[in-house]
Amino acid sequence: MRRTTVPPVACVGEPRLTAGFAEFGRLDLAAHEETHGPVGPLEAAGLLRLAEGIQLKGKGGAGFPFARKLRAVLESCERQDLGAVVVVNATEGEPASWKDKVLLTRAPHLILDGAALAAYALDAEEIVLGVTDDEVGRGSLMEALAERRMPVPTSVVTVPHRFISGEGGALVNGINGLPHIPPGTKKRSSDSGVNGLPTLLSNAETYAQLAVAARLGPYEYASLGTDDEPGTVLLTVTGAAGRPAVVECAAGTPLRDILDLCEVPDGPGILTGGYHGKWITAEAAARAEISRKGMAAVGGTLGAGIIVPLGGDTCPLGEAAQVVRYLAGESAGQCGPCKRGLPDLARAVDLAVAGSQPADIVRAAAGEVKGRGACSHPDGTARFALSAVEVFVEDLRLHAAGEGCGRRVKGVMGLPGAPDAAPQKLTLDWSRCDGHGLCAHVVPDFIRLDANGYPAFPPTPVPTWLREGASKAVKVCPELALRLTKVDS
Repeated sequence: MRRTTVPPVACVGEPRLTAGFAEFGRLDLAAHEETHGPVGPLEAAGLLRLAEGIQLKGKGGAGFPFARKLRAVLESCERQDLGAVVVVNATEGEPASWKDKVLLTRAPHLILDGAALAAYALDAEEIVLGVTDDEVGRGSLMEALAERRMPVPTSVVTVPHRFISGEGGALVNGINGLPHIPPGTKKRSSDSGVNGLPTLLSNAETYAQLAVAARLGPYEYASLGTDDEPGTVLLTVTGAAGRPAVVECAAGTPLRDILDLCEVPDGPGILTGGYHGKWITAEAAARAEISRKGMAAVGGTLGAGIIVPLGGDTCPLGEAAQVVRYLAGESAGQCGPCKRGLPDLARAVDLAVAGSQPADIVRAAAGEVKGRGACSHPDGTARFALSAVEVFVEDLRLHAAGEGCGRRVKGVMGLPGAPDAAPQKLTLDWSRCDGHGLCAHVVPDFIRLDANGYPAFPPTPVPTWLREGASKAVKVCPELALRLTKVDS
């Protein structure tokens, strides 16, 4: 179940973003200025030099260079003779992530400092901060805004708490009063974003890092981290961790140090980067370093700074299948590859877990959605599923043998909401079924017709987001052959 309170904060080495937390808890304006000191405005050229000097990249997952975004907005403003808008993406729709909410609730002024720096450099018309409707962090942010004067009008916009809320195009649409889903075609917010103006859009942590760097300067900022990735990183460590926490560490810190700090037990694998990330083995984790380059070297990804380890007492394939089902349900439903392809991928993973189909069916289903759709959701979901079948090879073998791995699914992946309290599965009375095929037309995302025209579906529970369709399929069966039955615990 997703937490409703912000997890504890820890630090390995020198704190920067988390400086003052131990002394003040939440930093109001006075505590913020005492801890971090003053920061002056920078002209556009100075902010560009700073962002390039510290090699600042977006902390929301994609890792796009901040200086390139800033330059693109500057050029677009000049070309179109328009003003700019600065947008802070603090939506954090990823259920397994809490780092931005830690900043919102305990260091809101760092985020506001970074946004103010960008607004001054761009001579922006306004700042918009996007948060989700779970109310975590919104109150703290509003208090911080009431304590200070921002350089331009600043507003807070609340958006639905969904996985796709963090997608940049979806956030811009929501701010503009449109449905909060990604646009149908890929658009550059630097050309046309909020109110049709060139828009600088970046993650909350990115702006906080900018505020730290503006005080320290590029050389002192780079005294921590690696040559390729100066500075610190915020990580959310959850899953099977004995002490789940949001951890700040210098880039280049061994992942093993973070796992030991959070009391992570031995297990079959660790998810890196979040639900759009990749799994790595325990052996790979022992060699990994916390950086984009270091995680990629062992087959993982830093992504949005999410680390979700599994314990040895849970079924890793079952945990992965739950996430894929969730991601399929989080589709905006506007693109065919996403609307149809992701449920098909979830079904393929379910079949592999049930041992009734080989892993090749997962690879084929993932191939049908990769590189397609209006946003990165299909790619990220495919990447997650493919990584699971690549890392948990031995578990796949055990499931394919028909006996399974012998471990139950504990639900440690941080999925929102309580587990399905009354799971149900479809059953078929073969003595009644005449192969009419109506059921497959009603819920094609779960029921398919085999080569002989008879219904085929996985023996696993029907996902909650397909339960209504399955019920309709049962009702339309003319021979009363299809049934929904309770899954024995």
